[in-house]
Amino acid sequence: MFEPAFPGRRLSGDPQLSERQRAVFGALLHLHGLAARPVGAERIARDGDLRLSSGSVRSALADLEGMGLVERRAGSTARVPSARGYEFFVRALLEPATLPAELEDAIDAQFASSAHDVERMLQDASRLLGSLTHQLGLALAVSLDRETLESLDVEPLSDRRVLLHLGLGAHSARSLVLELETPLDRTALEQVEGVLRERLLGRSLAQVRERLSDDLELARNAAVRIVARAASASWTRPVDVQLLSSGAMHIANQPEFASPQDLGGVLHAVESGDPLNRFMVRGIPGQAGARIGLSGPPALAGCSLVSFSLPGAIPGAVGVLGPVRMDYAFTLAVVERVGTRISDLLSA
Repeated sequence: MFEPAFPGRRLSGDPQLSERQRAVFGALLHLHGLAARPVGAERIARDGDLRLSSGSVRSALADLEGMGLVERRAGSTARVPSARGYEFFVRALLEPATLPAELEDAIDAQFASSAHDVERMLQDASRLLGSLTHQLGLALAVSLDRETLESLDVEPLSDRRVLLHLGLGAHSARSLVLELETPLDRTALEQVEGVLRERLLGRSLAQVRERLSDDLELARNAAVRIVARAASASWTRPVDVQLLSSGAMHIANQPEFASPQDLGGVLHAVESGDPLNRFMVRGIPGQAGARIGLSGPPALAGCSLVSFSLPGAIPGAVGVLGPVRMDYAFTLAVVERVGTRISDLLSA
């Protein structure tokens, strides 16, 4: 799944589950999450607290399999949630966890001594995320100044907020949420998009940033000027920090990565940075999302990435890498809290 899943964002093609199907699916998610093994209808009926017969559970599982939400492992009648099932669960069914106040305070305190040192703050973030989620904590900030702007899209979020999406070379991207001083309608934003594409495409991001601040042609059009000012205010030169990771011992304890070959493949992907660095920074800034069953190296196919793209000055992100079978409610809440705290400190 390339695009991240965000809680509460259902799609028009999502299946409509009956109460029984939803209950059986939830029980399967829970029981599979406990042991990382396929789960049969008999065990769901016995341990799922559903008050359903194994035959009723078996019928619901068949329906869910037909929807693509669950799948069988070779040689077994037991089932596991599919990557599509987990993605649907995160978007349509998940209620993010509410973190205890003492945990939120501990997260805030972690960054008190590193508030003015971006690299140290990101190192602290990767360690903290790894220890809290018992997965692999990740953090990065990247300098994109030399990347060429290949595409540009302006999408309205509200009358005074727009998403500026910049497509770069090597399939990377950068998104900025802009706060406008004056509201602009969709027609005006389409005109802005056309002007910005004409003046900025094909240039390096360093040149793009200079043009947003100094190009007289951009200043002639009032709507373009409003967007350009907002972009300049949100975008400054970032530090250059490679992908940081912490918690290899945690992920090594997960059943999915018990073999040295499986674990080695994941750690090699983390060490190389690509495509994880691209996945982490491509999202809606300021909101945690989950990518489930990652594309790229085969070792990442059984992994999920929960990440938070940092809004504002630093094009970077924090996140957690772990097996597709993870506690998404808690992980999303922790990643969002850590990312929000870092964003607040960077913008202070």
